[in-house]
Amino acid sequence: MNSWAKLAVLVVVTVLVTQLIVQRSLPALGEGTAAPPLVLPDLEGRPVDLAALRGKVVAVNFWASWCAPCIVEIPELAEVWKEHQGRCFELLGVAEESAREDVLRMAPSMPYPILFDERAEALGAWKIQGYPRTYVVDAEGKVRHTFQGAVRKRQLEEAIRPLLPATCTPG
Repeated sequence: MNSWAKLAVLVVVTVLVTQLIVQRSLPALGEGTAAPPLVLPDLEGRPVDLAALRGKVVAVNFWASWCAPCIVEIPELAEVWKEHQGRCFELLGVAEESAREDVLRMAPSMPYPILFDERAEALGAWKIQGYPRTYVVDAEGKVRHTFQGAVRKRQLEEAIRPLLPATCTPG
């Protein structure tokens, strides 16, 4: 192995170790705490504000285009969104650390709103420690459940079901 390849490997290892140390130092958002602010553009550039969705249960899914578990969970997230839209439920896919072209290429498989966090501004406030990470936020704006890693359809439905109102006026 030449010296440039050794240097490249050393840099990659250093970055990964640093990320692990930083990620372990971030405590997860506690259940029952207020969800942090989240205002990001969708893929057409229109701002989407989580606060404007009060009254709905919202799953906020942080993902990246290069993340294999993220790609695996997309079809199941899409099923949950399709089956519960119009029932005071919304799903926001927040694309992080991804090229816009990659996000646009993946968008057709995601029928729910996709927000593009070009500068990774939401990561700190939401205490993202890796991808995918999904938060379930209740109608009052409080975090009620957190999924680290790929979430299955059944798991997400079990988390949102008790939070959905008996009746809903879609807004």
